Amino acid sequence: MLKMIAAAALATVAMGGVAQAAEKVNLAYVEWSDAVVATNLLAETLKAKGYDVTMTPLPAAAMWQAVATGEADAMVAAWLPATHAAYYDKLKDQVELIGPNVEGAKIGWAVPAYVDMTSVEDLKSKGGEVENKVIGIDPGAGLMQASEKAIKDYDLTSVKLVEGSDATMTAALKDAIDRKEPIVVTTWTPHWMFGRWDLKYLADPKGSFGGEESVNTVARKDLATEMPEVHKILANFKISLDDEQKLMLANEEKGADPAATAKAWIAANPDKAAAWTK
Repeated sequence: MLKMIAAAALATVAMGGVAQAAEKVNLAYVEWSDAVVATNLLAETLKAKGYDVTMTPLPAAAMWQAVATGEADAMVAAWLPATHAAYYDKLKDQVELIGPNVEGAKIGWAVPAYVDMTSVEDLKSKGGEVENKVIGIDPGAGLMQASEKAIKDYDLTSVKLVEGSDATMTAALKDAIDRKEPIVVTTWTPHWMFGRWDLKYLADPKGSFGGEESVNTVARKDLATEMPEVHKILANFKISLDDEQKLMLANEEKGADPAATAKAWIAANPDKAAAWTK
């Protein structure tokens, strides 16, 4: 047996030395449904290329900081030019902005289609119908900062922005819809909620939430030189709004596993996935 082991070791050396452990890649992300989809797609793509991938969930500010300090190699959840502008302005010299992976994104407030509101301005006179509450997500999110700005811009002095998470916000929305009650929620596109329920954005004539945005890929500063193949995959990684929202909805099915959903989508869309590794 020892002779067999020694022979195997000699064969390994003869073929180029000791076998190397898989390179590690750490992807930071926020636990928003769109970021979960995109990060799992990227992780499965990198795993298929032989990388040892870790996915680290963090609040938005910590996600940016992790990439800036090199604790994380990259993330695919940077909303620009408006939502994450403060994070980017602070850290742009410490990260590499690779570019958009999803186009046509937006943020704002939404209501079920049956609610008699069409504009953010309507909260001034109709806020009582929703207990003067806008149901929000995690307090560090750029969407929450924009929501606070909207409250000031529209002088909604009686309106309270309720902190929570993507999960608590969508749970409150589901409960209100089941009861056919009015509700205002913070939201964004892409999001699976638009595939499940009939919703409408409230108009934002003052532009508090900015215009159309893109979701971008951001890497640590030295990734291109240290891990060129990973950097190339990051640069090629793009997904359509429609594909991402369908995957987000699939992940909401009972018992769904985002990693398995991503792997199945890659297998069913080989041409799209191949474009990321070309």
